Amino acid sequence: MSTSWSAFGGDLHLDLTGRRAAGAGLRAALEDALREAVQDGRLAPGTRLPSSRALGEDLGIARNTVVEAYGQLTGEGWLTSRQGSGTTVAMGVPPAGDWGRAASRPARERPAPRHDLMSGRPDLSLFPRTAWLAAARRALATAPHEVLGYGSPLGRPELREALAHYLARVRGVRTDPDRLLVCGGVTQGLGLLCAALRERGAGALAVEEYGLPPQLDTAHAAGLATVPLPLDEAGARTDLLDDRVGAVLLTPAHQFPTGTPLAADRRATAVRWAREHDGYVIEDDYDGEFRYDRQPLGAMQALDPERVVYAGTAAKSLAPGLRLAWLALPDALVEPVSRLKRLADHTSPVLDQLTLAELIVSGTYDRHVRRCRLHYRRRRDRLVAALAEHAPHVRVTGIAAGLHAVLQLPADGPSEAELLARAAAAGVALNGLSWHRADGTAASGPPSLVIGYGTPPEHAFTAALEALCRVLRGT
Repeated sequence: MSTSWSAFGGDLHLDLTGRRAAGAGLRAALEDALREAVQDGRLAPGTRLPSSRALGEDLGIARNTVVEAYGQLTGEGWLTSRQGSGTTVAMGVPPAGDWGRAASRPARERPAPRHDLMSGRPDLSLFPRTAWLAAARRALATAPHEVLGYGSPLGRPELREALAHYLARVRGVRTDPDRLLVCGGVTQGLGLLCAALRERGAGALAVEEYGLPPQLDTAHAAGLATVPLPLDEAGARTDLLDDRVGAVLLTPAHQFPTGTPLAADRRATAVRWAREHDGYVIEDDYDGEFRYDRQPLGAMQALDPERVVYAGTAAKSLAPGLRLAWLALPDALVEPVSRLKRLADHTSPVLDQLTLAELIVSGTYDRHVRRCRLHYRRRRDRLVAALAEHAPHVRVTGIAAGLHAVLQLPADGPSEAELLARAAAAGVALNGLSWHRADGTAASGPPSLVIGYGTPPEHAFTAALEALCRVLRGT
């Protein structure tokens, strides 16, 4: 005797036959089956069970038998029952094999910090929920049925067409829809590129002296070594590129995390190196929409679309959880990268692509970006003003663009490690500049902290600033 039912869309199979054959009574067999389903995790805490009448009909047993079984398991703490709400699996019941750990494990192993100032994240409360839902409805209402099938690994043509026009207008990118690939975040795009470069025989990727450590992990996972390039006031030393590497990863518009833009002659040098050595430049334009005190710098890709791969993302302008990014590829890389994308996951989620395309074409995306730009500029100004008043010994750099700032502290004061420990004790989450160093060594120069002023929601920003200033003052 067995049954399957759907509770909030989830199926569950109960088998009473074996238990009855072993001599258990009908009620005992039902209790054992339900208890086991909860214990092994098939019935998660909070799951609503079928009514006693529905379960009895499915199992072909009397309703009273189910009522009695539910009552027994409720008394044991496996289930909970409330008038009008039905019977649900009790919260806090650990799965089998977890009993010994459950008693000693803290309720939250990694409590969220009280003040989150980590870099590389936007204010998620700015996500345009109403506009996104409206765009999704419009896009889905007009989409033909075949849109929901398997499509090109390059992504939906509607989004690639919209992106080609948008990137040309806003960032000066020279591409067309057939050379754009939509991917699940820049991390996936970089992984596909590194794998394609490895297939071409590349053994190493040049990277900036300071950057994002997960990107190094991505390159290493694809079999590429990484070679750091020193940074100075003009950006990465692209004049040091040689034939040891097959490509170079740069953040030319706004070096991450120092904030220095790559000088024009350094850009030209990198492109010239790529042409002469059959190499590629990977341009990570991670926050290209957010410029405050200077004119936006055009994409480096326009210097040579056949040697520069442009990587853009909606992670900062919308939300990282969307996992929407794009690569503008040279002709020679379209086939290998799209082939690897097909092997990875075939294509990115279709409905989100159609929704973003609708946002761009309707002009809603531009309006949203302008609102966000104003919001983050005000955030930056509040950070600078608070530091000037409460921590004047701190020098703020890299603030002409982006969502983060670098704070340089006096060399004769606390070390970077001491500052990070002080911040952790105060419940402030942030990174030191050393964490971003490509070779894993301590950052050179004075102690420096990287502050993501875009991260906290608006209601929490003032308290985060106050906590940061207390950390910097040592109070």
